[in-house]
Amino acid sequence: MSTFAEYENYDALGLAELVRRKEVTPAELLEAAFARVDAENPKINAVVLEQRDLAMRRAKTEKLSGPFAGVPMLLKDLGCEAIDFPTNNGSRLFANTVHTYDSEIYLRLARAGFVTFGRTTSPEFGIGPTTESQVYGGPTRNPLSLAHTSGGSSGGAGAAVAAGILPAAHGSDGGGSLRIPASNCGLFALKATRARFPDGPASGEGWAGMAIDGFLTRSVRDTAAILDATHGPDLGAPYWAPPAEGSYLEALKNPGRRLRIAIMTRTFSVDGRSGAPVHPDCAAAVAHAARLLADLGHELVEAEPQIDILALMRGWADIVACGTALTVRGQERLLGRMARPDELEGVTWGAIEHARGVSGADYIAAVARVHDAGRVMARFFAGGREGGLGSGTAIDALLTPTLAEPPAVLGRFKPDVRDFVAYRVGEAGVLGYSPFTALFNATGQPAVNLPMWRNAAGLLVGVQVAGRFGEERGLMQVARDVEGV
Repeated sequence: MSTFAEYENYDALGLAELVRRKEVTPAELLEAAFARVDAENPKINAVVLEQRDLAMRRAKTEKLSGPFAGVPMLLKDLGCEAIDFPTNNGSRLFANTVHTYDSEIYLRLARAGFVTFGRTTSPEFGIGPTTESQVYGGPTRNPLSLAHTSGGSSGGAGAAVAAGILPAAHGSDGGGSLRIPASNCGLFALKATRARFPDGPASGEGWAGMAIDGFLTRSVRDTAAILDATHGPDLGAPYWAPPAEGSYLEALKNPGRRLRIAIMTRTFSVDGRSGAPVHPDCAAAVAHAARLLADLGHELVEAEPQIDILALMRGWADIVACGTALTVRGQERLLGRMARPDELEGVTWGAIEHARGVSGADYIAAVARVHDAGRVMARFFAGGREGGLGSGTAIDALLTPTLAEPPAVLGRFKPDVRDFVAYRVGEAGVLGYSPFTALFNATGQPAVNLPMWRNAAGLLVGVQVAGRFGEERGLMQVARDVEGV
């Protein structure tokens, strides 16, 4: 049992400061994290593929340095390849895959001083807003309400942080996969600007540039400091994000400027028709956030970008289906055999079947649709008429619900269906539940989840604030101000 009973009272920077002051050792922090895993993981099923002995040897023998020296870390069980940490990718087909290289994002986390001891659960290949993969023997549960999902695809990371196993965890986001679990679990998450983090050496981009690494944290300053430690391109990157102007953590010490923030309480338009209302709890969370932001001195305006979200998400589905098929085909080649029926989830088989009908021209058209969305949103933020504000009335940020409903009950989005397109964009599919997040994966703009609201049932409901391309700094300052209220 851990001797450091106050472990859960600190964020990651706070724990690192205790290590620097020699008030606690890295080994004691790991023992505290292990104790929390032992107490909480049987209930939530969030932590897998642990390497406790390896982590403890590092904590006891290595001279750790960096802003997070000695702080425990968990990697998402998808991407972030590391020699010492096998991966399932959420899939029986990939169970216990051993890597021959360390990804750049992992190396930067290690240089920052984090001590990694395992991985957190993910839906198969990151498809879906819930984490219920067969490879883990059961669903990942929301520690705040065990009957509900913690989210996806970084559902294990969200559950682990919310359960107090550690103050910050690695995740990734290709359609809301950081912000959805952050909303469900009451955490802060930043989906950074496209290419803000390195993606190599295995690839230059994921899902045509829509997927990106990131982190779930309990404090805004932790996210800022991890961003400082890990951002920037790696060798051979196909494109770069606009360079950061100084430290994100230092920027939190400075007052932010007054922003003009557009507010939406309906979903985006579909086929030229107005969007639908969201759940009253989500609308209440946005109204609360708007009042708070106005009290902090920001200007709130009503505006809506004219974008056909259904058309965009059909293109997103084509891209993700093709990426999924490529991933499976690559593993089959390594194994020297075809995947067996029980080695993939139903929705994955559906994605592979859908990909067979996507031609090369169709794929290029889907990517063009994604790029078009980026141009529409750039004009919207610049004050184009698409926003209904009139030419010249620029905005700095867009406030929406993170999800259109409170956290879903487990089983509702279980990935056992074979119709991939219906699962994603059908009448009862993911799009109706999460209509706001994926747009900013398509446009590459930064977007944050702010934990803002708890409904009558005790479920947490977040709001999303999206900013201009490359301008995380203003979003982080807004989040800091909200956090301090």
